[in-house]
Amino acid sequence: MAKSCRVALLGDYNAAVTAHQAIPEALRLAGQDLGVQVEWIWLHTSVLRDPEKQFADFSGVWCVPASPYANTEGVLEAIRYAREQRVPFLGTCGGFQHAVLEFARNVLGIADAEHAENNPGAGTAVITPLACSLVEQSEEITLGEHGILREAYGKEKISEGYRCSYGVNPEFQQRLFSGALKPAAWGASGEIRGAELDGHPFFVGTLFQSERRALKGEAPPLAIAFLDAMN
Repeated sequence: MAKSCRVALLGDYNAAVTAHQAIPEALRLAGQDLGVQVEWIWLHTSVLRDPEKQFADFSGVWCVPASPYANTEGVLEAIRYAREQRVPFLGTCGGFQHAVLEFARNVLGIADAEHAENNPGAGTAVITPLACSLVEQSEEITLGEHGILREAYGKEKISEGYRCSYGVNPEFQQRLFSGALKPAAWGASGEIRGAELDGHPFFVGTLFQSERRALKGEAPPLAIAFLDAMN
């Protein structure tokens, strides 16, 4: 595999956000585990203009937590670029939510698909408030029998932390996950907590923030898998 890689951290950096503290350390520890030198660059969403130029020199894209973003449309175009150009992509928390939104609009053709955090009154909100908030909560998560998440963790049951109040709207669940986008992780009551895109080298989104493991000195399995895909 490559001995070095550059990762775009897509989101509006805030030093007070726990995930933003954790992600660079997660990449550092994952790179250490793989013997890879990792360079990460924060890209504030307000600067997003031309994904083909802005992401051409990156090995992977991580859409980070803490939405709403300053430039939602720019984020969606960046995710679309990673999906269409087969660039390794990881979205956690808000990143997962926006990956689902991008897929709904640009693959499923739901042109008016919305995120309820950005448009609370939208009739086609594919991302809506969770029945029970997961802000600073942890839960047991069940992983699918196959796929990137299961391979990364190597077991069926895991426990991860969240800081999240929004998730997939159950009313759109069947439509969203009946094609190439597949559910890959479920919460304690069967709610979708993660998904993967079939036919893509690495396109993974999770509602949980596995990066938080890095703040305890542990290389997150998903960060290792993400870097490993950049070869």
